Amino acid sequence: MAKFDKKIHSILVKRQVVPQDQADQCLEESAKAENGRGFVDLLLERKAVQEADLISCIGQETGIPPIDLAKVTVADEVLQVLPKDLSEYYGVLPVARVDGLLTLAVANPFDVVALDDIEIVTGCKIRPVVSTEPSIRQAIARFYNPGESGIKDLLEQSGQTGIEISEEKAEEAVSLEEITGDESSPVVKLVNLIIAQALKEKASDIHIEPFEKKIIVRFRTDGSMYEALSPPKRMQNAIVSRVKIMSSLDIAEKMKPQDGKFQLKIDGRQVDFRVSVLPVVHGEKVVMRILDSSNLALNLDALGFEERSLNDFRWAIKQPYGMLLVTGPTGSGKSTTLYSAIKEVMNPEENLVTVEDPVEYQLEGINQVAVNVKRGLTFAAALRSILRQDPDIIMIGEIRDKETIDIAVKAALTGHLVFSTLHTNDAPSTITRMVDMGVDPFLVASATLLVSAQRLVKRLCNECKEPLEAPRERLLSVGFTPEECDRPLFKPKGCSRCKEGYKGRFALLETLQVDDDIKRMIIKGALAIDIKKTSVEKGMITLRRCGILNVLKGKTSIEEVLAIAAADEDE
Repeated sequence: MAKFDKKIHSILVKRQVVPQDQADQCLEESAKAENGRGFVDLLLERKAVQEADLISCIGQETGIPPIDLAKVTVADEVLQVLPKDLSEYYGVLPVARVDGLLTLAVANPFDVVALDDIEIVTGCKIRPVVSTEPSIRQAIARFYNPGESGIKDLLEQSGQTGIEISEEKAEEAVSLEEITGDESSPVVKLVNLIIAQALKEKASDIHIEPFEKKIIVRFRTDGSMYEALSPPKRMQNAIVSRVKIMSSLDIAEKMKPQDGKFQLKIDGRQVDFRVSVLPVVHGEKVVMRILDSSNLALNLDALGFEERSLNDFRWAIKQPYGMLLVTGPTGSGKSTTLYSAIKEVMNPEENLVTVEDPVEYQLEGINQVAVNVKRGLTFAAALRSILRQDPDIIMIGEIRDKETIDIAVKAALTGHLVFSTLHTNDAPSTITRMVDMGVDPFLVASATLLVSAQRLVKRLCNECKEPLEAPRERLLSVGFTPEECDRPLFKPKGCSRCKEGYKGRFALLETLQVDDDIKRMIIKGALAIDIKKTSVEKGMITLRRCGILNVLKGKTSIEEVLAIAAADEDE
């Protein structure tokens, strides 16, 4: 590969695509790298060259056409021509086959020996097309995902004959040896494969869904679901039973929902899994929430808030007492924001206690209480006990009922700093929601420091985002000012490094600081729309406006903002 790297180096320098000194530095570092990162990997990682320019240069030099693997679909029968292990070994991907001609994506078109070997193995004439090593690696992982045929191969390779499961829809027998066995057990191996792939894809949830004639395993990454695997239908009960065993659930109970959890040590770190099993028409659906604390950036600066919103939030968490609420729908990052706030304010001089359902991340130096309704440990019961534990700062995972909010408000009024979450659409409507739950408006005004509303939006991929030309009238109707309509905007495109043009997510935060004017409005029973109007006049950045500011920065798209932020009443 070193010889190939030198050829790429000379091509890029000759065509003045990459400066000589930068190309030399990457070539030198790749020669010393022990982690397998090649010359091309370093160039792309450091954005010294765009992938399209790179493969275009190689294509022009060799006369071999380039290919964008992110836009290609490969048929299963084509993949069967060249096994996955050989594709990985040679760093190639079969793309299409017509009669005896095999179109093959290659990163190194100069390696004629490898191409000759592949011709012998496949029995086909090779037609090479040029891509890059990272794109080919990602495409191999995507296209060679084991479906039912791949899972069967996995089971055969395990040296087992398979799982003896009756095909009848009545009680299906599952061998305990298979679901509680060692790592060589087919079911254990399959569940481990699912979990390992989900972690590799940085998924937040794993869904195992039974249908009439098949099972589908789907992952949720960056808020979107996509199909990852399709195991054989006959393994359905064994997979569910294996997950139940891991979660200490009742494998004999198939007609009632069950919740559990388990923990795995992966690459030297502890990863927690929260499990929910739900009876559906064709079996039991399993959802595993992945709680990987290594991916948790407990830093308010890393969450992507606007400066005004971040300053408001920091002001609230530094107050000696009062209540701060983070609102938004499920999966909007509320818990991460609260954990980040706790991380910033925690110190050895204060007693910090949390009550959660369940405890999502365990933090050193914090007393965390897990709610257990079956044993009478509700949010309200836990809070009453916590107040007798001499706390300085209290975090309540979620306010769900009148009793909990009454205790939270009283705690905020008696010298405690209280953090919590609530399900509302925006910050101003949270005030009226608290009053509707039965809290006196005077107490709401006196106890509340700050109310914030949060959403997560997808981040545009910096590698492939492209300029957007939008009609001026459309931009004005969305909420852009006339001056902002002339600034460059971007839209998703899609490449080998992202999913449909997006890579990762960041948070939008709307903060309503309860100052004296807002307090007077709350006590007088003002409507949410009036509170919002006054807050905007005082400088509050609404969710929609926050989204537009990030569109102008090139961080996200207009479609993403419109999907999560409702139109502002004042616009």
